[in-house]
Amino acid sequence: MSPVERDRFREIVKQRHRGVPIQQLTGEVMFFGLPFRVRPTALIPRPETEELVEFALEVIPRDRPATVLDLGTGSGVIAVCLAKYAAATVVATDISADALALAKDNASRLQVSDRIQFIESDWFAGIDGTFDVIVSNPPYIETGDLPTLQREVRDHEPHIALDGGESGLASIEALAQGVHEHMAPGGKLLLEIGDTQAEAVMMLLKEAGLETDEIRPDIAGKERFVIARCP
Repeated sequence: MSPVERDRFREIVKQRHRGVPIQQLTGEVMFFGLPFRVRPTALIPRPETEELVEFALEVIPRDRPATVLDLGTGSGVIAVCLAKYAAATVVATDISADALALAKDNASRLQVSDRIQFIESDWFAGIDGTFDVIVSNPPYIETGDLPTLQREVRDHEPHIALDGGESGLASIEALAQGVHEHMAPGGKLLLEIGDTQAEAVMMLLKEAGLETDEIRPDIAGKERFVIARCP
């Protein structure tokens, strides 16, 4: 290696020793077969969320143009994959302007910008209309559990994308309050949740007027996904 390359490599090793995630050091992660840019401003995409994308692709209507809402898009992986692999128009929201900038960059690089509308919004605050499918990977970690997370997560990923409040359900409760108004009749809601939250989340969605279709496990067998239907 040249001296410049060697110095750069040594700096990367030092940062990794301090707990900086490898994905942030390389600046990229593969998700659902696509390369996405990664920044500290958004959560690093996890394999479980690839399963959420698979389930969303199963329920997006194929017999007509479909509309999809991705709430809390972060780096944009869900929105980009659904725009890439389904005949759907996608609206992607996030409360973080920095996360939205990253999501827009990923959409541009993967050539789906024309099929995604990005909106800076606190859940449904800036959203109009109804959607065939609403999908979200909201914050669901209890505030008290944040200090116990691996330091790669605790110290280097945005807490706004992790912190679900005292119960872990604060963001899901906020989402549930507006979901019925923005779902088309027969539309589907898909959520990624904490592995002990399924029963509580199902109750919140029933109270919001949705029919809870099913709970699906992740590849590790944990109850990770809830699918609900608008009557």
